[in-house]
Amino acid sequence: MQFNVNRVGSLRVKRLIMAGWILSLASLACTLGTLATSDPTFIPPNGYNYTETPPPAFASINPLPTANPENPSEDPIDPVAPTAQPTPSPTPEDVLINTAPFLYYTQAGDTLPVVAVRFGVDASAITSPDPIPETSLLNPNQLLVIPRRLANTTSSQHIMPDSEIVFSPSAADFDINAFIEEAGGSMHAYRDYLGTTGWTRAGDVIYRVAIENSINPRLLLALLEYQGGMVYGEPKFPQAWDYPIGRIAPRDKGLYNQLAWAVNQLSIGYYGWREGRLTEIRFSDGVTARMAPDLNAGTAAIQYFFAQLYDSQEWLQALDSEAGFPALHARMFGNPWMRALAVEPLYPPDLVQPRLILPFMLNQIWGFTGGPHGAWERDGAWAAIDFGPGALISGCNLSSDVWTVAAASGQVVRTGKGIVVIDLDGDGLEQTGWVLGYLHVATKDMIKEGTWVEAGDRIGHPSCEGGLSTGDHIHLTRKYNGEWIVADGPLPFVLSGWRVHAGEKPYEGYLTRDGETIPASTLGIYASRIIRRADDP
Repeated sequence: MQFNVNRVGSLRVKRLIMAGWILSLASLACTLGTLATSDPTFIPPNGYNYTETPPPAFASINPLPTANPENPSEDPIDPVAPTAQPTPSPTPEDVLINTAPFLYYTQAGDTLPVVAVRFGVDASAITSPDPIPETSLLNPNQLLVIPRRLANTTSSQHIMPDSEIVFSPSAADFDINAFIEEAGGSMHAYRDYLGTTGWTRAGDVIYRVAIENSINPRLLLALLEYQGGMVYGEPKFPQAWDYPIGRIAPRDKGLYNQLAWAVNQLSIGYYGWREGRLTEIRFSDGVTARMAPDLNAGTAAIQYFFAQLYDSQEWLQALDSEAGFPALHARMFGNPWMRALAVEPLYPPDLVQPRLILPFMLNQIWGFTGGPHGAWERDGAWAAIDFGPGALISGCNLSSDVWTVAAASGQVVRTGKGIVVIDLDGDGLEQTGWVLGYLHVATKDMIKEGTWVEAGDRIGHPSCEGGLSTGDHIHLTRKYNGEWIVADGPLPFVLSGWRVHAGEKPYEGYLTRDGETIPASTLGIYASRIIRRADDP
């Protein structure tokens, strides 16, 4: 039974609490990702010469053994590749290392703590001719003088702008189906069966994955062509029809599942780099490499993605700007850096979050059931938080009389199974400005697409719909210009004055306001309760 203090006397509430107050449990995997659990086999695209010397534009990668050579089954990827391929040489003992300070010009989205992690130095060791803010966004192109601590990193060449990874304003008017038809390959006849839409044409599948994960559809098409070849022609390898990305695992069969796996890897690379959680990549042959500290997030995403499919030498070929994936992407869609000039930086250093309220009715008891965790797929940006309504028992379908509300004014631009998306700038586009996303909203009484809402207006009931969940709750995220905004970062998630803080692991964390602290708890402990009041900030 759900309850709130509007309908139950305060004495009765106290008795209910004393009797045992439990929050609806929020699932530890409340997103829609499909991840392989078996040992997959990767089939590379045709046309590679695996004995070719790595392109000179990229540094050689030196092996750091991370797999057990006596038990290769511990390696999660078993690539299928020719045996005659060059073996990377170990690092010589006597190496001349450039010890001059690194002169780094900041990029959009940089913060001092994250830059320090990438360069492997303490933040206090970084200097600049201009003042350096300790936690907020740095101005792009600010000169930082950084001690040189790293050697033998991946190439620092930027191969893809950030706006070509996320579903940014530059792709807002891109017609996926029209492109596939014009390309003339077998992809135009491809159909994938989805539970919500039945047999669905390829362009619609690509759009769904792109909009749900905020990943650029041009990028997905280029990856499909590079790996499977079906955008412009016929499948490059026998299993490409079922596994067009080349990730061979039964759970990843079909276009949607292949793309779901792909966007998860891209998101890990992009947001892991953006947040300072990713500094190293590991290839299928057990070689690891430190990522160049001056990469942009878009390049980090591409480097990480191909490292999940290729060994170190094949990876070098895939990233070759003249013959690899970047060249194919440019042939398909033109120069990505020219498009980036019109939309980047995706968010300016003086950007601030608009005022947001807690996403539930006044004077009701809810719980903070999930600290920062994956925005959509299981991994990637820690941009989402969870709230569950108060209940005496846990489970689903218990909250039909409890409402979640709009945290800010805007237009409802998308609804679906469990999904409500509100565009705060009112232009009707998810790719521009601030956007709020709700997951696990019940179909019953869900607000209609196209409706304008004011902060506090009802949009639907919390539920378990739209993903894996063990209890009714709401999963809330923010985007700006198509990029997920991490919950605990330079643009902190603040609702009714409560600021979100991340923990060491997904779903951990806490809220703070005026000296008070509310811990996140997926178990619905009493300390995680929270109430929205009329006099909240």
